[in-house]
Amino acid sequence: MTSLILVTGGTGTLGRLVVPLLREAGCKVRVLSRRDRASGDGVEYVTGDLVQGTGVEAAVDGAEIVVHLAGGAKGDDVATENLARVASRAGARHLVYISVIGADRMPLGYFRAKLGAERAVVASGVPWTMVRVAQFQDLVVKVVEMMARLPVLPVPGGLRFEPVDVREVAARMVELALGEPAGLVPDLAGPKVYGLAELVRVYLGARGKRRLRMPVRVPG
Repeated sequence: MTSLILVTGGTGTLGRLVVPLLREAGCKVRVLSRRDRASGDGVEYVTGDLVQGTGVEAAVDGAEIVVHLAGGAKGDDVATENLARVASRAGARHLVYISVIGADRMPLGYFRAKLGAERAVVASGVPWTMVRVAQFQDLVVKVVEMMARLPVLPVPGGLRFEPVDVREVAARMVELALGEPAGLVPDLAGPKVYGLAELVRVYLGARGKRRLRMPVRVPG
């Protein structure tokens, strides 16, 4: 395998695992990063910003496969539109995108942006593969840690998580990138569903902490 693969978000939690796996598979890898980085270890870095649309052409140039892992609290729809448009003009043969489970059902800004990003991928004209993924385990831990700092811990009812190991997600993304375009593939989530109240209880017990917990009703 000698195809040049562009990875956005290649320096993030997931990308740091995906890039080495692609290199082990014999791929030439380019990473689009918002910060200047020295190329090395078989990885080329290009500086750019997907939301601003800067550096995208240089990053996509010559890449047959684009693995779009970059994401943020907002602006994912704009970033993906910019990337998909350039990838289409450049003649990329495969665009692989990681979305989030619930993007088509949750009426919240973050999920709406993800859905907009999905639509940009589909409309790009580039053959594509997309997988919706649950929250990473480390993210769920961070959420509970932040909540546990409060003297009174709000516990929204009805919120459930099915956290997944980021290493499993990385392996799946590489598998999809090296395969043929497959459209929307089955969701990827962890083996067990947890209510937020259960996660909070387990975390506090493991840390030996006590907190007054206040149930909070979440509308919708």
